[in-house]
Amino acid sequence: MAMLEVKNLGISFGGLRAVDGFNIKIEKGQLYGLIGPNGAGKTTIFNMLTGVYKPTDGLIELDGQNVTGKKTIEINKAGIARTFQNIRLFKELTVLDNVKVGLHNHHKYSTLAGILRLPSYHKVEKEMNAEAMELLEVFGLEGEVDQLASNLPYGKQRKLEIARALATEPKLLLLDEPAAGMNPNETIELMETIRFVRDKFDMTVLLIEHDMKLVSGICEELTVLNFGQVLAQGKTSDVLNNPEVIKAYLGE
Repeated sequence: MAMLEVKNLGISFGGLRAVDGFNIKIEKGQLYGLIGPNGAGKTTIFNMLTGVYKPTDGLIELDGQNVTGKKTIEINKAGIARTFQNIRLFKELTVLDNVKVGLHNHHKYSTLAGILRLPSYHKVEKEMNAEAMELLEVFGLEGEVDQLASNLPYGKQRKLEIARALATEPKLLLLDEPAAGMNPNETIELMETIRFVRDKFDMTVLLIEHDMKLVSGICEELTVLNFGQVLAQGKTSDVLNNPEVIKAYLGE
């Protein structure tokens, strides 16, 4: 069974058909890329996969479960987590607390326990602190736990955002242009981080990216989107050498 299977997904905004007849199948543990020119509809697809937009038609199945049109929080609990092109951390919270936000999916105490600082509150907080520290150590951020997220260098902010997403214990991780704004050295380090996440957490990863070096370096398969429709799908090397794909990118 595929980790993600999308069939005939489409959405219209008024009279505009933004995505039409989109199909994709991603197996567990795959590193999969979704690419295409600006305005092709890539982020719109991510927004449908995560419940930000409700599809006009089509089906989204996560590990055999129909999640089409569900609310964002329901989809997150079902197992889809996401990062954004423009990093969306809680800038005024510490590094540690940013990760703990993600952990609240699976750790709960009552409002009363939180207000009165009852033993149940302290027990859950201790568990979350330990789990958050484990994740931060994985990403080499254990030395910055008490820093504000806004004070981290850009590359480390991106790592923190991925760590927070993983704290929700997803089955599928969606990365929206993770290399945006990075210099070449940061991009190389990011490639290593994404591979590491896949291997360490047995994670399935779907990413949108414009950096073709990153795409060709880590993605096993690609889907190319153009004007809201699938232009090509298959093994990365085959897709990147497809004349239609080259034409779409060069605009010839």
